[in-house]
Amino acid sequence: MDIDFASAVVYSLPMRNRFRGITVRNGMLVRGPAGWGEFCPFEDYPDAECVPWLDCAVEPTEQSWPTPVRDRIPINCTVPVVSPERAVEIVRASGCSTAKVKVADPGTSLVDDCERVAAVREAIGRDGAVRVDANAAWDVDTAIRAIRELDRAAAGLEYVEQPCPELADLAAVRKRVEVPIAADESIRRAEDPLRVAVAGAADIAVLKVAPLGGVARALEVAQACGLPCVVSSALETSVGLAAGLALAGALPELDFACGLGTLSLLTADVVADSPRPRQGWLPVPTTSPAPDPELLAAATADGEINDYWQDRLRRVAALRKAQRS
Repeated sequence: MDIDFASAVVYSLPMRNRFRGITVRNGMLVRGPAGWGEFCPFEDYPDAECVPWLDCAVEPTEQSWPTPVRDRIPINCTVPVVSPERAVEIVRASGCSTAKVKVADPGTSLVDDCERVAAVREAIGRDGAVRVDANAAWDVDTAIRAIRELDRAAAGLEYVEQPCPELADLAAVRKRVEVPIAADESIRRAEDPLRVAVAGAADIAVLKVAPLGGVARALEVAQACGLPCVVSSALETSVGLAAGLALAGALPELDFACGLGTLSLLTADVVADSPRPRQGWLPVPTTSPAPDPELLAAATADGEINDYWQDRLRRVAALRKAQRS
């Protein structure tokens, strides 16, 4: 049985807080002979960059994932751009010993970010780990100044994720700060993800399984890049999140907590038995979960959202087919 892209379902799920500039997460669920997959590239991605996302969605519908070497994954809680008081609530409710704090959001200041980071440190305690993610918002000089301020506010950062957009800028920042640098966008949006290590641009590789083309391909990148890896989500439902957990479960080494506890950022899910963290850990699945019919029906989008995503999937599927022919 081949995958019938025409039967793919478009979902639309509100988020608890504004995150990455969006308040609603949209995407698609596809079904094949082996199960379900999720196609949810961010809307600023052009069609060519969406092909690996479709590869990732198709992977669990046709084949099994690599055999895991562990049965659970340590995760970080994610703190969006919220007030310090709300940040404390998020950290304490999570049960995690690692927190990732979003910074450098448009409309907020470095002072705001430092206050949020300091609140997170207070909530997580001296033995916890605090990391920040700037989503490539800074130039080199701004990054250096901000990282030093945030490091002081955190009483020590574990690392800073993607402070600048370009590899050369990451390498320049890395030479001038003591805080380790993690690369995210520089890997998932690069033609050659392995250039990050070669360029000396990062100490840590943040891997998102969907933009890398699936669990098997992401595992190849992880093993080839020669850097410690952190597996992070792309704000998927439980269907897509399972692929990230499968990758983290298959990595030969896992030295850092992973950014896979992101279901808490959504107000609902399409799976009845969503994987919920227990004391900062998530189980590794063996297969992608099937959506619950009632929850999927409640999340199904219509109108312009449905038309946009159906058309997008048709274009990307055609491009994927052409690349493989």
